[in-house]
Amino acid sequence: MGSATTEQVFRGLPFWDFEAILHEKCSPSGGHFLFAKTKRVGEIRRDLCAIAANFAMLHSELGEGAALKLESAALEPLTRLEQALRTVIRTRSDTVTMALIALLADGHLLIEDVPGVGKTTLAHAIARSLDCSFQRIQFTSDLLPSDVVGISVYSQNSENFEFKRGPIFTNVLLADEINRTTPKTQSALLEAMNERQVTVDNISHPLPAPFIVLATQNPVEHHGTYPLPESQLDRFLLRIRMGYPSPEDERAIVRGEAGADLLAGLEPVLNGEEVLRLQALTRQVKCDDSLLDYELALVRATRQHAALSLGVSPRGTRMLHRAAQARALLQGRDFCVPDDIKRLVVPVFAHRVVINARLGQTARRTEQAEEVLTEIRDSLPVPV
Repeated sequence: MGSATTEQVFRGLPFWDFEAILHEKCSPSGGHFLFAKTKRVGEIRRDLCAIAANFAMLHSELGEGAALKLESAALEPLTRLEQALRTVIRTRSDTVTMALIALLADGHLLIEDVPGVGKTTLAHAIARSLDCSFQRIQFTSDLLPSDVVGISVYSQNSENFEFKRGPIFTNVLLADEINRTTPKTQSALLEAMNERQVTVDNISHPLPAPFIVLATQNPVEHHGTYPLPESQLDRFLLRIRMGYPSPEDERAIVRGEAGADLLAGLEPVLNGEEVLRLQALTRQVKCDDSLLDYELALVRATRQHAALSLGVSPRGTRMLHRAAQARALLQGRDFCVPDDIKRLVVPVFAHRVVINARLGQTARRTEQAEEVLTEIRDSLPVPV
């Protein structure tokens, strides 16, 4: 995590026509710019080069303190969590970053890849790094919904039915190999993931906060899997892949210097209250209207693309917005920039869209969805 550069500061602010901008009264306070007077005049925009030059001049005069950034003390627990995860997880991809984004955005994470690349290890590392309750459910073909949410049992002492809570009543839930159980049992998670509660016998039971589902699944081409329905996939904030480690990282895993061998040594670095505070801080990250329009344009493009039979839902739009805020916070900013959105289009949208059956190949639909989203992302103009 680092402070914002001059270019990021410039790109993250809305376009205004400034009067008396960057004069002697401008000064940094708490890492933020103070402008003596600003005024928007219609839709006229000043020359971009002149504005960029002014920002560069101010940054040069005021030093690094002029960069828009959050207090380092507020992000210190997040830095400790990231360092703890990276001691265990060695991978080429930005897996750890995406996992932290899911946590900050109060979302759920779906980890999809072939067996043996560390999906469950990542989920265990996150759970051990948080001083919160943790439960693991190994999803199998004979698992029942009551095995997940709980069941009402008749008590002879009270002569009433008493609700016995299932493992879903926890802060961190590891749903291991979620696509190896039947759709009936998969649907037991729908209400919990979306509304943070479960309903049994017409009685709703709230789940503890924070609540995050870390689900792993094997690719749908593997034997004995039940593909998750669109309604289930739409409730996951991100779908990521672990990927194979580099030769150096794999050597460290073989030697026991990384991977599952280090899980026992992980100590909690964040408690539940700190997680909730960081999630509240994420929701306060500012996003300019031009970036919101960019998000909406991306979503509309998925709904109109000929290769997609199902575009991104309004829930998906909201998820992209929250993920962009989380990425900005993770980088020490209290505002979003276009790159926050561009980097998250594929992991947030790829599992929400459906390739047209006439145009796609069943064995490659995941890759084709990512290719279409990359095409959409690269074809739309970015607000600068």
